[in-house]
Amino acid sequence: MNSFFEPKFASIAVFIVAYLFFIVFSRTRALVAVIGAALLIVTGTISPIRAFWVINWNVMGIFVGMLAVADIFMRSRVPAFLAQTIVNHSTNTCWAILLICLMTGFISAFVENVATVLIVAPIALSLARKLNINPTKMMFSIAISSNLQGAATLIGDPPSMLLGGFAKMDFGNFFFYYGKPSIFFAVELGALFSFFVLYLVFRKLKEKNNLVETEKITSLMPTYILLALIILLTISSFLNSSSNCAAGTLCMIFGFIALLWEKVKNRGDIFQIIKFLDWETTFFLIGVFVLVGGITITGWIENVSDFLAVLVGNNVFWGYTMLVFTAVILSAFIDNVPFLAAMLPVAITMSEKLGINQSLLMFGLLIGASLGGNITPIGASANIVACGLLKKEGYPVKFGEFVNLGLPFTLIAVFVAYVFVWVIWS
Repeated sequence: MNSFFEPKFASIAVFIVAYLFFIVFSRTRALVAVIGAALLIVTGTISPIRAFWVINWNVMGIFVGMLAVADIFMRSRVPAFLAQTIVNHSTNTCWAILLICLMTGFISAFVENVATVLIVAPIALSLARKLNINPTKMMFSIAISSNLQGAATLIGDPPSMLLGGFAKMDFGNFFFYYGKPSIFFAVELGALFSFFVLYLVFRKLKEKNNLVETEKITSLMPTYILLALIILLTISSFLNSSSNCAAGTLCMIFGFIALLWEKVKNRGDIFQIIKFLDWETTFFLIGVFVLVGGITITGWIENVSDFLAVLVGNNVFWGYTMLVFTAVILSAFIDNVPFLAAMLPVAITMSEKLGINQSLLMFGLLIGASLGGNITPIGASANIVACGLLKKEGYPVKFGEFVNLGLPFTLIAVFVAYVFVWVIWS
């Protein structure tokens, strides 16, 4: 019995069981993560103080702050108005859909993926009803476009926030890192090539139709708040600050400003807005940080890194390739947040053992983990939300139907980004 509570055994046992539960009981993942973290503390595997400090509070600040800003931005109806305008000024339905996907990607680079899908989905469904077409492929395209571009910036999606936290990268580092093109350009190059997949899907829709102009912007202030946050995050990237919490602090401040504006301007109920923010993912992230902290403190990350370094030998290209495409395959079926949180310390340690720039493996891992979720309807939260909206509209989603679009889109985007990262960072 004592062996179970031995820290090294307890940390890996709780970690494995928790991750299995993440897969099987995905709807209760936050509860599982919190219980797993609590077990590590109760068994003495990790002290309460150590547990507090293994949580990356900068990442948490970015995530929670952006949730608040995104919620107020969505309420302003600016994104929906832009989508409607795009449809009405497109040459035909094919380009209307493609431009909506491009707009989705742009928003998703600065707003969390699920929020982005919820912003754009009503316009897509309205367009489908007007044209009397099945909205399934359109909604799939919106979801995968959101997931793809979410990896491009520090504030686009939790996996990017995790990478920024582990590597101590700021907002500007996602564009240029040590003077070289960074992850933003890898993602955009992949997006450029994968865009042709979407064109092939919708190229036969040549009709020209307009939507009834129902969307009215309630206020531009949330847009100004979002733009100001992005500008300040960019400026802070160029400042040599000893603080690693600048981005998280800025996002929290602007989240508070957005909520305060909603209260003053629209007499909104701040507590109701806060109540309906994505607290499930928030507590899930906190629990995952503690779970990963447990296996890191007890030496398992070092053990896995040693094993992979021996397996790869001196063949850096093989190690890089194995890491990227293993991440793609696994992220198609399991949540990329806990996977990336577990593998980032491994990639960093492995880079040190191989004597290579850690950016190569970290960037490759982010690409594989973020984009791999586009293969299946369960691979990313945005996919699940899009499929749920379709089901609500009377269009049940078949697993293979999603894969038929998601797989070629993902393989092209991943391969192009994978080559780009190798050329720049190897």
